[in-house]
Amino acid sequence: MKDVYQDVIAGARAMTPILLGVVPFAMVTGVAAVSVGLTPVEAVGMSAIVYAGAAQLAVLQLMGSGGIWIVMVLTAWIINLRFTMYSASLAPYLQKLSLRWKGLYAYILSDQAFAVSISRFNDDEPAHPQWFYFGAASSIRATWQVSTVAGVILSAQIPKSWGLDFAVPLTFMVLMFPALKDRPSVIAALVGGGVAVLAKGLPYNLGLVLAALMGIAAGLIAENIVNKKRTGS
Repeated sequence: MKDVYQDVIAGARAMTPILLGVVPFAMVTGVAAVSVGLTPVEAVGMSAIVYAGAAQLAVLQLMGSGGIWIVMVLTAWIINLRFTMYSASLAPYLQKLSLRWKGLYAYILSDQAFAVSISRFNDDEPAHPQWFYFGAASSIRATWQVSTVAGVILSAQIPKSWGLDFAVPLTFMVLMFPALKDRPSVIAALVGGGVAVLAKGLPYNLGLVLAALMGIAAGLIAENIVNKKRTGS
């Protein structure tokens, strides 16, 4: 039992530096939800059910610009496809859990929880990886929800001059740069980012969808080329 407690604490502690960027990120999401016309209950409910900051902000932007629902669904789906890869990477460490626990762990999965957990598992797997993950994921989940509520409550009082939007790209940059360990990942990031800038003017925020697809495609092509060179085929 002591080992379990230590792993939970270790997971939460490993997440602590990232929480500093999560707080304003979640507050921005809460403010954005209210600004497009959602009620406080709807804004908090969206955060609790969806729990995907990038997808939430993209959908809220579409709502504010009068986007159609099918584009909103498609945008959120494409942005959140990365969680499928996260789950596949974490599966070997969590496969012995019951379906109930797997469901809970899938619900609290986030970019930050995945990055911290998989990095720890690859370097020095803890005695109870599921509890390390739980400590990391639950700490950011609680922080996100509380900060979203704070953003909703304070939405009318927070001056736009504060520029809290910086937290969104900053949080993802913190996660992205350590992941750029090989040529395919760098190419995927450059192509996705470049397309996002060039296609920014497309209607219904389709530039984001196009950038995600192009970035994934570029990364896969680059990885196939690298693999062929390694095998000599």
